[in-house]
Amino acid sequence: MSYVLEVNGLSKSYRDFTLDNISFKLEKGYVMGFIGPNGAGKSTTIKLMMNLIKRNSGEIKIFGMDNILHEKEIKEKIGFVYDESTFYGVLTINEMKGIIRPFYREWDEDKFQRCLKEFELNPDKKIDDLSKGMKMKFSLAIALSHNAELILMDEPTSGLDPIFRSELLDILYSIIQDEEKSIFFSTHITSDLEKIADYITFINQGKLVFSRAKDDVLENYAIIKGRKELLTDEVKRAFTGLRLSSTGFEGLTDNIPRIRELLKDQVLIEKASLDDIMIYSVRRAINV
Repeated sequence: MSYVLEVNGLSKSYRDFTLDNISFKLEKGYVMGFIGPNGAGKSTTIKLMMNLIKRNSGEIKIFGMDNILHEKEIKEKIGFVYDESTFYGVLTINEMKGIIRPFYREWDEDKFQRCLKEFELNPDKKIDDLSKGMKMKFSLAIALSHNAELILMDEPTSGLDPIFRSELLDILYSIIQDEEKSIFFSTHITSDLEKIADYITFINQGKLVFSRAKDDVLENYAIIKGRKELLTDEVKRAFTGLRLSSTGFEGLTDNIPRIRELLKDQVLIEKASLDDIMIYSVRRAINV
């Protein structure tokens, strides 16, 4: 099996936060959604992948190579799309391209021009005059024009309106159709990932909650609704998180067969979204 990204036992400690023993793998040609609340360690993980900060322990392999020992070779094949623009705002798209182009041996000018046309980007427009969505498109145009095989995205759809987010997701979907490119998509907007991701990696407070196929996650988690008096200690142990009211409860479980065994037809079982899974897992118990 060919892995484009392998993270094994990754740890990074700060005074008030620790990324603790994180491991996951992404196969070539697939999209991994990377989720977690603000402060969970998502951006720290991406900075470690890009070798922008030093890890305390663990290993990161990209294209089968150590990301520190082969940093230059790896970054030739990575496209990075960040929440905030990292370009010089006073320059035009064409001028900025002129600065970036020499860094990549496999720059394809024809591909860049096609991307500008497809994304409706005016090459003479200044970066500062672009909307946030257009800046995202420019970042993607750069990535595609040097034939990036792995695209790392850190909150790319944050702050975008639903129409622009949908358009960006369509672009990402088209990128992976040749099965040669992979996307690592970090976001807290989980509805975007339900449309495009193949795998979901979820971290919370610096720890790995799970890294699984998206369809497997959505099939095995459910929201359970019922009367409060049904919540014995044994039943509570079958839940990942609970929300209690004066008369009833809602809870998240990843053990639907156990709930059916314990509660039979006394509860309502509904499909859980990624948003539900993240919220209930993070909060655990909520009293209303």
